[in-house]
Amino acid sequence: MQSLKHENRQTVASLFEKTAEMAPDLVFVAWRETPDAPFQEQTYGAFLQGVKALRERYAAAGYGVGMRVALLIGNRPEFYTQYLALNGLGVSIVPLNPQATASEMRYAIDHSGVAIVLFHPHLSAPLEAALSAREQPLPRVNITALPDRLPVFKAPASRQAGTRDDEAAILYTSGTTNKPKGCVLTNRYVLEAGHAYANWGGMLSLQYGHERLLNPLPLFHMNNLVVTTTAMIEVAGCNVMIERFSPTRWWQDCGQSRATIIHYLGVMPAMLLSQPVNSAEIIPSIRIGVGAGVDPKHHAAFEARFDFPLIELWGMTETGCGFIASEEPRHVGTRAFGRPGALLHARVVDDNLRDVATGQVGELLVQSIGDDPRKTFFSRYLNDPDATAEAWHGDWFRTGDVVRQDQTGMLYFVDRKKNIIRRSGENIAAMEVEAALQSHPDVSQVAVIAVRDELRDEEVFACAVVRDGVAHDSNTARRLFDWVIEQLAYFKAPGYICFRPELPMTGTQKLQKSLIFARGESPVAAKDTFDMRPLKRRSRTGSAPQKGTAQ
Repeated sequence: MQSLKHENRQTVASLFEKTAEMAPDLVFVAWRETPDAPFQEQTYGAFLQGVKALRERYAAAGYGVGMRVALLIGNRPEFYTQYLALNGLGVSIVPLNPQATASEMRYAIDHSGVAIVLFHPHLSAPLEAALSAREQPLPRVNITALPDRLPVFKAPASRQAGTRDDEAAILYTSGTTNKPKGCVLTNRYVLEAGHAYANWGGMLSLQYGHERLLNPLPLFHMNNLVVTTTAMIEVAGCNVMIERFSPTRWWQDCGQSRATIIHYLGVMPAMLLSQPVNSAEIIPSIRIGVGAGVDPKHHAAFEARFDFPLIELWGMTETGCGFIASEEPRHVGTRAFGRPGALLHARVVDDNLRDVATGQVGELLVQSIGDDPRKTFFSRYLNDPDATAEAWHGDWFRTGDVVRQDQTGMLYFVDRKKNIIRRSGENIAAMEVEAALQSHPDVSQVAVIAVRDELRDEEVFACAVVRDGVAHDSNTARRLFDWVIEQLAYFKAPGYICFRPELPMTGTQKLQKSLIFARGESPVAAKDTFDMRPLKRRSRTGSAPQKGTAQ
């Protein structure tokens, strides 16, 4: 059996229905009710019955194209039931982050203009906290106890069947610097991204009816909702669902679910390598891991210990499709993430948007291959035409990622452009400094940012969370500084080191660097900040670090 023809798909729901007709007895979803419970499974055929029954109820209540519904369900099979039932009618979903603060969740609800929130009862508390300060009441429905009479929309739907160009979802960016932006995504976007993954080939070649993919990312994240979920539907694979990644339970989840592919975040390999060696950590069914951000120092060690390869990818909510380094020869430990191919063109440009020479770093610009340069991309930022226009340079999307490209076309990630620190004419990648500090045994978490410097334009400022029992003093700061300067050029070492009890994170475990310090607070004047600039000399000599503001 082969996956469905690309041109036959109009919506995600229609793709699912066709797969269920072709392979009704294959498993669509596997999940645990609790972390220690056995995995339960449901086939495509059985799942489709539940989707159709629910869709009839929404149709009878008038739901259809032009309507938006928020989902606060988490990584549970009920999310898919609601999603596919609504998508079949042309209703757009707005998945909510269960870990969001009340104000963050309320912002997504208000900004997207949803008319109803569907929630699972285990998430009722954060929803009530988000809605309690809202002036206007908003209907919310417990999906485990749907009322006989569903809330209806004020205006009837124009139609109750979606097309490829109708809105399928709004996903919110992580909002690490400003308010999150709502990316409007069509069925075409979702189907193109899933189709690209399902047919990538190389080391990622998927086998129809044989894959079981474990993705611990949340379903409000495009990687899980858009890419892997849709790809598994196309190849009649099984989506393995867990609520969250746990380093102590990970191999148990992989083994008991019989996963053949796993997805990872950059922090996962390091956390798994730090666990004690255990015979149960070798899972024969896993043939590959796919993800982004593995520390180059951990890449080879992970593959040697756990006996399967990790291949890096690149993608954004705005772009849908991306790049995957699935070809031979391997580029282990280099931050390589793939080459332009059948889906996307790529350019690497300087600050004036001029192409740089091969091997030089610059911002990555991308566009779709073919007659429509924006074919696979998001439609727009909701209610923000200025931000939408600023994201494009002609028909090239500005990713904000700094990369380099070698003579073979391979692209290598350097850092986010906003994380590039410009010190005395040198470009310093915050990620490189973070990796050096993170490798110190006393450091549990780190973030590197830029601060203004009167002489050198900007200076490297490191915020470190150290392990319990490690002092927040000048001796610790000196040890960390010396550790970095043994690995990196002197000018890349932290000009300041600040100790923090914790660092703010998003629901997908991304650092929120803009929230480390309060608005108006000076990082160099913050408590437990040490001025290391006197030590930043080519000769390695210098006075002791000073606490407090710049000298």
